[in-house]
Amino acid sequence: MPDIAIEITPAEVKARIERGEALRLIDVREIPEHRICRIDGAELLPMNSIPQHLQELDAEDRPLIVFCHHGVRSLTVVDWLRRQGVENCQSMSGGIDLWSLQIDPSVPRY
Repeated sequence: MPDIAIEITPAEVKARIERGEALRLIDVREIPEHRICRIDGAELLPMNSIPQHLQELDAEDRPLIVFCHHGVRSLTVVDWLRRQGVENCQSMSGGIDLWSLQIDPSVPRY
């Protein structure tokens, strides 16, 4: 598998979704943050729960797009996943905040 950039922009994620790519969107924020806003189709797996899901994430065929509020936690998660051998994962730069600003203004900002 060729090297995949560790980060992907919200615009690139949106374009891949629009092309019909099967992506697994993983929100690593906490439950109270998720209650404020979410991206349709994303699955909540808070950052501290990721190690418990390692086997499942490693077995996933779809590319993993990980995001948080601003992109810091998701970058940490993707770095950790890659060190565990999960290569097909990327952090969405700017997180859900940049998604709201650039892609979907109906997603509340906080």
